Amino acid sequence: MAEDDKREIINDDEEYENICYVCRRPESVTGKCIQISPGMHICPDCMQKTFDTVASLGFDMNDLNRMMGLSNEAGNKVVEKKEEDPNREDPDKEKKKESGRTPNFSFINLADLGNFGSFGIPNSQKLKKKKSKANENAHREPPAIDITNIIPPHEIKAKLDEYVVGQEHAKKVISVAVYNHYKRVTQSENLLDDDDVEIEKSNMLMVGPTGSGKTYLVKTIARLLDVPLAITDATSLTEAGYIGDDIESVVSKLLAAADNDVERAEKGIIFIDEIDKLAKKKNANQRDVSGESVQQGMLKLLEGAEVEVPVGASSKNAMVPMAVIDTSNILFICGGAFPDLDTIIKERLNKSSSMGFVSDLKDKYDDDENILEKVTVEDLRKFGMIPEFIGRLPVIFSTASLTEEMLVRILTEPKNAITKQYQKLLSFDEVKLEFEDGALLAIAKKAKEKELGARALRSIIEEFMLDIMYEIPKDDNIGTVIITEDYVEKKGGPKVIPRDHSISAKAIPQKTVAAEG
Repeated sequence: MAEDDKREIINDDEEYENICYVCRRPESVTGKCIQISPGMHICPDCMQKTFDTVASLGFDMNDLNRMMGLSNEAGNKVVEKKEEDPNREDPDKEKKKESGRTPNFSFINLADLGNFGSFGIPNSQKLKKKKSKANENAHREPPAIDITNIIPPHEIKAKLDEYVVGQEHAKKVISVAVYNHYKRVTQSENLLDDDDVEIEKSNMLMVGPTGSGKTYLVKTIARLLDVPLAITDATSLTEAGYIGDDIESVVSKLLAAADNDVERAEKGIIFIDEIDKLAKKKNANQRDVSGESVQQGMLKLLEGAEVEVPVGASSKNAMVPMAVIDTSNILFICGGAFPDLDTIIKERLNKSSSMGFVSDLKDKYDDDENILEKVTVEDLRKFGMIPEFIGRLPVIFSTASLTEEMLVRILTEPKNAITKQYQKLLSFDEVKLEFEDGALLAIAKKAKEKELGARALRSIIEEFMLDIMYEIPKDDNIGTVIITEDYVEKKGGPKVIPRDHSISAKAIPQKTVAAEG
């Protein structure tokens, strides 16, 4: 074997766990494996089963010796080879060959194939060895929020304020829930054996209109904590993987996000989006394999259980190693837009008499954009979520609908605001990009009309920035581009300032629209 291949196998042994070639379990589960060839290992259980099977079949080891061309004496003891003349011919050579070997049958040496383990199992399907905390943190940058020494909720919210605009109530709720969860995780090992108080998980359910920042909130908190995050869509989940993914595939995605490190994955976050699509189907005569049954199947994951998941694959098969993950310390966050839930809430709020002095107007809540803030467990049950599922998501809160003022702030205030991203892009061409206040307000109004939340902002900016990003690389004299309100409204063009600071309005084509009327 080449030296490079040997060196690669040694490095793999230091970083990854050995996997049993037969049962696909890692060494952390089976114990020390027996190396058959470089990169190929068998656990003691499978080796013992093999011996038991051979013994039960009455297989004689002498038969194996004869198949390999060995005599009975050579099979039972080691005979020292004598130096013989290589030119000397053995008169009984053909006779020994015919009597000792089976025709057309030969054995190969797996070591001759090179790095068998690297060739047979890719690194994405290998489990990493557990590292000590000192070695684990030696090569990693310190996170903004250390889960081993969790900061108070108000400081977590202050970190979120740097990236998320508005949503004060949602940021407060998620800060407290994350604080309690990781305080529970870090302190669970220090609890006394006679302490009978067991703190349950603070799984969360986020309800809010599309584009209000549900996914962005979860991504931000996971980045600040430096924990693995798996985002999955509930619409692809089915009860037992009939068509899409099975329920346990969400844990497999988290393991992949943790770089196949089981210990790190067990402290991660799983965000299940579009959870409202799992509501019970009304008047469904056939088996609902993608609705209520998925809610029931997820109960054990939400509460905490040891799940066996494939490594580096979305489905279980014989050639993929399996890993056991305990979901007790995994934080589950579910989110969804829950369309038509506002109608259910309005019906509950309008239950009071429609006649008399205490009557309410039926259209009292029609103009309330944040009606989802009044959601209760009763409303979610009527929507189609089973009570067992809701009970395992004790923290229920909503995200507010975005106003024009919030959309303007989203354009400029966060660290990775959209306008800052485009300014960064143009800075590579040594061009300065500026936005007038009227242009920002016009962009916010257009986004509000689309009713897509913050997602509409980028599509609007991309539309009028197309010509600018196309023309700038052609002209090296452009120094500054100012986006005006007329340009956003398609009534004029942007202001272009060349490097000599003389204003020119013809450097970039103007978009005009015909006046109405």
